[in-house]
Amino acid sequence: MSHITLEQRYEIQAMVNNEYSQKEIAIALGKSESAISRELKRNKDRRSGKYIASTAQIKYDKRQKEKPKHKRFTLEMQKTVEKLLRRKYSPEQITGRLKKKGLSWVSHECIYLHIWEDKKKGGELYTHLRRKGRKYKKRGAKRAGRGFIPNRVDISNRPKIVDAKTRFGDLEIDTVIGKNHKGALVTINSRASGMLKMGKVATREAKEVAKAAKELLSDWLPYLKTITADNGKEFALHQEIAESLNIDFYFARPYHSWERGANENLNGLIRQYFPKKTDFSKIDEKEIIDVEKQLNNRPRKRFNFATPQEIMDKLLFNKKVAFVT
Repeated sequence: MSHITLEQRYEIQAMVNNEYSQKEIAIALGKSESAISRELKRNKDRRSGKYIASTAQIKYDKRQKEKPKHKRFTLEMQKTVEKLLRRKYSPEQITGRLKKKGLSWVSHECIYLHIWEDKKKGGELYTHLRRKGRKYKKRGAKRAGRGFIPNRVDISNRPKIVDAKTRFGDLEIDTVIGKNHKGALVTINSRASGMLKMGKVATREAKEVAKAAKELLSDWLPYLKTITADNGKEFALHQEIAESLNIDFYFARPYHSWERGANENLNGLIRQYFPKKTDFSKIDEKEIIDVEKQLNNRPRKRFNFATPQEIMDKLLFNKKVAFVT
C-alpha cells in the first residue's frame, strides 16, 4: 500500500475535525483502517493531542530520513536514471516506477545527490527537474486583489464526495501564463485520476477561457460532475461553462491553494515543458497535445506510480476498483 501523502494528511485532518470515524476516513482515502489508526497515533501533536497535517508530515519525513537507504547506484543504474530524468520523470517518479516494475532502484535522495554532483561538474541533469533546483515559492504571495466574480459558489458548498476522490468527473481548472502575460494555457485535471486536458488561448479573457474549457471537455461530457477554480477573473463566465457542460462550478477560498492541490502540482509539471517566459505564440497545437499525452502517461507517486491514464481506465471500466488519494 502506498504511503500517506501530505495532501491526504490534510484530508485526514479535515475529516478528524468533522468527527469522521477511522473507518470512514480509511474508506475515503482507500487505506486500511489500521493504517489510519497508526497514522493518527504516530503523527499526532504530543502536546495538544490533536492531529495536524503539517506536524504529521514533519514527523514522517524525519523517520524516512533516518531509515537506512538502499545503496546500489551502479553505472548501469545511473544510465537508467539519467535516461528517465531526460524524459522529465522526477527522482521520486523514477524510484517508484522502477520499484513497481520489479527492477533495481535507488532512493530519490540518492538520485538528487547524483544530480547535484553532476551540476557541480557542469552537467545538465538538473535542467530536467521540475523547478530546476529552485526553491518553491507559494502561489498567491504576489497576487493580491483578485477580482470579484458574480454569483460565485464557494467550495464549502461542494459535495463532500468530491473530497474523497473516488469517482471520475470531479475536475479542477486553472491557467498557465505565457511570456509578458501574453497568451496562456487552460489546464483542466481530474481530481481522482490526474488526467489532464490542456489548450492554448490567445488571452486570459473570460470569454476565451470559457470557450476553451467547453471544447476541451466535450468528450468527457457523460462523466462531468463538478469543477473547481481559483478566484481569477478569467473564470467570470463560470455560469456559462456550467450550463453548457451541465457541471457544477465551485471556487476555492482565496490563498487556499491546497484545496486545488492536484492542479497546482500539475501546473508545476507543465512548467517543465513550458518554462516561465515561454512565448506561447510560438507553440503549436501538436506540441501541446504531445505534452498532454506525456503527462497523462507519466507515473505519479500518489497512485503508487501508476499513470493517470491507467487510473482513469480503471475508474471508468472496472467498477470494483476504487482509486482515491
